[in-house]
Amino acid sequence: MNSDPVFLRKEIAARKGEKKPDFDLDDKSQYFALKRIFDIVISFIFIVAVLSWLAPIIALLIIIDSGGPVFFFQKRVGKRGSVFICYKFRTMILNSDADRLQALPHDKRITFIGNILRRSNLDELPQFFNVLMGDMSIVGPRPHMHADHTRFSSLIKGYDFRSLVRPGITGLAQVRGFSGPAPDIERIFGRYQWDAFYLRNANFLLDLRIIRKTITQQIIFWFKTLYNCFFYKPADPA
Repeated sequence: MNSDPVFLRKEIAARKGEKKPDFDLDDKSQYFALKRIFDIVISFIFIVAVLSWLAPIIALLIIIDSGGPVFFFQKRVGKRGSVFICYKFRTMILNSDADRLQALPHDKRITFIGNILRRSNLDELPQFFNVLMGDMSIVGPRPHMHADHTRFSSLIKGYDFRSLVRPGITGLAQVRGFSGPAPDIERIFGRYQWDAFYLRNANFLLDLRIIRKTITQQIIFWFKTLYNCFFYKPADPA
């Protein structure tokens, strides 16, 4: 994907008059049926085998660190523009801007434990309950809060195209480096390009590749984190 800012601006300008991309869900009915079965089975296993013991540990750390509620509930845009309540571990102090402003690097609202949860994506794990309930899928475009969805849709014609399927815990855009906030037009459009590519090419093998890539990235993250904590020694100043 070309990430040159001038190229991206030209593409966005061209898309202002572009019709919504064609996408026939009926052509992929068997894929979506298999995908839903996979989501139910994997999310149930993950909740029982992992969240059953990990969630209490994270909850205790959140309470010790900042007090207040353990979970954060936010309205997000789901399939075909529907509204659902997205579950996350709370990573910020309680604030009135949580549903309006994206979290940015070094955001003062983010707590100490919240920063660790965000960097490791552990704050997203309660969304396996969203998957089990049918609001989300394991793989798909990330769900936006309404303020972001409205802003992004005003910038890119046909942006709602990415809402034709269930949003995901992870997605192609995320494993390609477009995770976290999208503070500028280049990152907004770059994320949209990968989401649109995923929808047009969605299949079960692609989903498995995205899951494998996500797990690999998490393993690398934790390996680097533990190495820096226990083995890394900064060079002595000259």
